[in-house]
Amino acid sequence: MCGLQVEPCSRCENPSVIHQPYSGQRLCGRHLRASIRKRVSKDLRNQLSLPRDARGPDGTPFRILAAVSGGKDSAVMLFMLDDILGKRRDIEIVAGVVDEGIDGYRSPSIDCVTELCSNLDIELVRVGYEDIGYQRMDEVVRLMPEIADKNPEAKGMMPCSFCGVFRRQSLNALAEKTNAKVMSLGHNLDDMAQSILMNLQKGEVERSVRLAPHTNNPIEGLPPRIVPLRWIPEQEIHALAMVLELPFFHGECPHALGAQRQTSRNIVAALETNTPGARHGLLHSLESIREIYSRHGTANQDVKLCTTCGGVTSRDICQSCTMRSWLNEQI
Repeated sequence: MCGLQVEPCSRCENPSVIHQPYSGQRLCGRHLRASIRKRVSKDLRNQLSLPRDARGPDGTPFRILAAVSGGKDSAVMLFMLDDILGKRRDIEIVAGVVDEGIDGYRSPSIDCVTELCSNLDIELVRVGYEDIGYQRMDEVVRLMPEIADKNPEAKGMMPCSFCGVFRRQSLNALAEKTNAKVMSLGHNLDDMAQSILMNLQKGEVERSVRLAPHTNNPIEGLPPRIVPLRWIPEQEIHALAMVLELPFFHGECPHALGAQRQTSRNIVAALETNTPGARHGLLHSLESIREIYSRHGTANQDVKLCTTCGGVTSRDICQSCTMRSWLNEQI
């Protein structure tokens, strides 16, 4: 039986590891790495405007917190940050991981994070949900039916609704703990396109406008987020992680089944299959909308402070405090 023929790279004679339908190119491992590095470097310059010497007045380096999870995206994000900025003495990269408390899922992924940070000689800081006043996520899932019975607003919520809120608070805690000036997230092009679609289908345009990056339009009270991989498709990131032999966890969160993002993921994948470049088009559309909001000065106008915790929110009491009160009712 004859094996499948691997097409050569469009830039050399080596076997390709990825095909880009939107560009028509096939790339080998070496040229895939160079292509991604070039795109990430260009967008980093747009998202993160740094002087020649970014040290603070006291001589401390400009600190970037890389939010890592153990998955392929954050692994490639951390590798690229280190590859592009790691040699600068005026910049320090610190990795931060959130332990949500999900048995069989978080522990092996944190092992991957620990190995990667050790390989790159990057400090790793860890925070768990219990450290900032929440229960472990497995316990939250167990309590969700009781919470929904007592609180109409919680009816129909999925575990990801709780975890997303708690994770954002945990990342803010990590940024404060590490004294980071900027936080880097591992969102890829597919993630961005899915978020844009989810917000638009609910009519929440301003929510899309508030998506990272925030460095050109910072939200007061929050460390600006950057998303170096936002123009890189998930498939290319996966391929590069394999080429570089980066340690990453392949498993899926056991609580993610039925989440709205799964539906958006399928829709975006179908759009991209039928019209290569659709993901880029969604992100370009968001950039155009963001520019209009910026010119009219309407972005982030509904941001205020929570009356309970003082955190940044769009409502009187932030969702984090609301959910914490629901959980406290069960104690």
